[in-house]
Formats: sequence, structure tokens, C-alpha cells
Amino acid sequence: MGAPPDPLLANLSLRAQLRVDRLPLRLAQMMVGLTGFGLSLAMLLRSGLGGAPWDVLHAALADRAGLSVGTLSITVSFVVLLAWIPLREQPGIGTFANAVWVGLSMDLGMALLPPAPGPLPAAVLMVAGVVINGVSAAVYIGAQLGPGPRDGLMTGLGRVLARPVGPVRIVLEVLVLLTGWALGGPVGVGTLLYAFGLGPVIQLTLPHVVVPVRRPAGAARDERLEEIPPPDPA
Repeated sequence: MGAPPDPLLANLSLRAQLRVDRLPLRLAQMMVGLTGFGLSLAMLLRSGLGGAPWDVLHAALADRAGLSVGTLSITVSFVVLLAWIPLREQPGIGTFANAVWVGLSMDLGMALLPPAPGPLPAAVLMVAGVVINGVSAAVYIGAQLGPGPRDGLMTGLGRVLARPVGPVRIVLEVLVLLTGWALGGPVGVGTLLYAFGLGPVIQLTLPHVVVPVRRPAGAARDERLEEIPPPDPA
């Protein structure tokens, strides 16, 4: 039996999202995905084996500011959203939910999970964190309610610079990671596993969790369906 085909993701404006079919289901799925995403980022940090690239920066800034990692994640999200203005990116329901709820979920995870007591629990926590993060990302993306702040920055820069989003994303991730590392953020084998393992997990999960868009009568005619590379909701 072959693998399911790649899903067709919708590129909907905020207005169209508010009128899209099965909105309560989409909102519930979005929140489940964002919650799992934040908790799994905390799992990576609690493993002590390195955080996700953006969280390397968040953790470094949080340590210097005396604030929680989740608080810095929320702060950075809104700073990134300011960059959307000159890029003329359109936010969605999921954009603002992502900016706030991932950080809150991270702080909840950091409060509930103690640091890994040894190498084996650390490795288990690290691998589980990456897998749960990828599945949660696919669940959030599958709700089709808009990109996260960092995803919009990636696609906006790609459009303005007339470059593919893949290389733009790589450059952004590397710059963020190097900045976080220079500030003393937690870089480790978990960072590498996240960088190379997240994409395949999302790719395998996404076809099973996408809620297809069936436009209601009167929906904007200029909305279009297009192939969109799966983004990272962090």
C-alpha cells in the first residue's frame, strides 16, 4: 500500500479563515497541536541535550533577562511579527495563537518536567520531544488557520528577495542558532536531531491530519489552493 499523497494546503486570508468550514474543529485541532508543540519544546530543553534552534536563542535571552523561556518565546514572536509589516504578510488566527500559546505551553512543560536525571532518560526525552514536536506541528498546520510568526517571516523574505523558502529558512535558522549559541544558549545533539528529524516527521504525519478546505457559499473568490512547504509553527 503506497504512502498517502502530499496534502494540498490552503492559503487563506484572516477573513476567509473566519468563514471557513468546520471552524470549531479547526480551532480545537490547532490548539491541540500548539499545546503539544510547546510541551515538546520543553521536553527537549529538559533533556539537557540541546534545544530547538529558536529555543537556543530564547533560552539564552531568558537567562540574561531573568525571565522564563516561554515568556521570551512570546516576546520574540511579537518582535518577529513587527517584521511582517514591511514584508506585507497577512496574519491569521493561528498566527496570534501560535505567538502566545506555544510560549505558555513551554512554560507549563518546564514547570511539570524535571531535568533528565541521567543519560538514558535524557536520550528518551530528546527523541520523544522531536517526534511529538513534529506530530504536533503537522496537527497545527493541518488545521489550516494561518502560519506562525517565524513561518511568515520565512515566506515573506522569500517573496521579497525572490528566493526559494527552503534556503531562506536555512539561513534564518542558522543565524538564530549562531546568535543563541554566542549568547550561551543550549546547543547539543538534540539541536541537530531536531534540525534533521523534524521535517520527515511532519512530512509523514501531515497527510493524515489535514482538514481539507471546502469553501462555503460566498467565500472570497480570489483565495487559492497551492502547494505550501510544511512550516515550523514555532
